[in-house]
Amino acid sequence: MRAPIRITGHVFEQVEMVIVEIGEDGRIGRGEGCGVYYTDDFADGMVEQIEALREDIVSGLTREELQRRLPPGGARNAIDCAMWDLEAHLHGKGVWDMLSLSPTPVRTAFTIGINSTEEMARQAAKAADYSLIKIKLDAENPVERVAAIRAARPDATLIIDANQGFTLEQLNRIAGALADLDVAMIEQPLPRGGDSELERFQSPVPLCADESCLHRGELPQALERYDMINIKLDKTGGLTEALALAAEARAAGKDLMVGNMVGTSLSMAPAFVIAQLCKFSDLDGPLALKSDFLDGLVYKNGQVGPPKPDFWGGPHTSEMASARRSTETAH
Repeated sequence: MRAPIRITGHVFEQVEMVIVEIGEDGRIGRGEGCGVYYTDDFADGMVEQIEALREDIVSGLTREELQRRLPPGGARNAIDCAMWDLEAHLHGKGVWDMLSLSPTPVRTAFTIGINSTEEMARQAAKAADYSLIKIKLDAENPVERVAAIRAARPDATLIIDANQGFTLEQLNRIAGALADLDVAMIEQPLPRGGDSELERFQSPVPLCADESCLHRGELPQALERYDMINIKLDKTGGLTEALALAAEARAAGKDLMVGNMVGTSLSMAPAFVIAQLCKFSDLDGPLALKSDFLDGLVYKNGQVGPPKPDFWGGPHTSEMASARRSTETAH
């Protein structure tokens, strides 16, 4: 990490991710898994899960079969996204064409970790290019911290993430003040497994499930408690399940957010697909890292653009040129 990021109950100083490459007929698909720290989903366990499927993958395991063979998590995410990438290269047809989507740049949040009130306000002011600010909070002085950031950035859309750090009593006490500060959304205010009281809570600020909704199996419960679902590919176990979760949540009338577990551009590229369906996008993971892929995503003026076809999700430039030549010959 460029600098430690502190959230409720955890400090990120470094990130271990697993990269999967699957090759066929001279083409290579790539995917990255960062895991989910609060489910003890770490790199060594991911590698073990992936290696256990090595022979099946080599023998032609499909994405559909993968969903049944591995549980949601970083290992399945890395393999699933590599399969999507490989399929695009093999068929000379980008993921966007496969999904009938037109990729457009999205506004991404800039995340501010827990720190002194003054430092958090300073970071918000420094991030002037970003009109969407995501504020990490815990139970200590949340309103004061948001007020200072609002004063520093009266122009910005503010969303806050408690990472399970509030109690219902505190949420009830501060929600009105946060609404007065024009907070657009509160993410995961109560602990995972301890948020049933939200079914009866009338919040003046929309509430978003993160830790409380990992995949479709947890969606029915989240629909009763939250206004929005934060989809992360490491939680869902890949783009395949993320798309299915997005479809079901939208059908139920819920807004969407896409988030990340602080990965490189290789993690953000498939998440960018989900971003096309979301009200809020939090794809700033690479900005927190000391290094990223040289040909990774481009961040400019608070926005992030789609991945280059050569990087992830599309046929290589040479493949596209070959496809054009084949089309011209046919014509």
